[in-house]
Amino acid sequence: MNTTARTDLINFTVKGQVVIPQWLRRQFDIATGTRAQVYAEGDHIVLKPLSPKYLKSLRGSLKGTGVLQALMEDRKREREL
Repeated sequence: MNTTARTDLINFTVKGQVVIPQWLRRQFDIATGTRAQVYAEGDHIVLKPLSPKYLKSLRGSLKGTGVLQALMEDRKREREL
């Protein structure tokens, strides 16, 4: 995703809520109900929207890494317990 030089100031509410500016909601395809991952990175708070567009981009990203084989082995061990 491209970064932009455009900035806006926002305010936190008493509950810690913020409003994401409309231009960012459009840029990141954020709609009502879109979930986001939030984490600290150094002295920054990072909000990573988990939009359908982002989730679709993950398809095939683990191909060839052996993750499926490890998952199947874990499930087999769980069934044996």
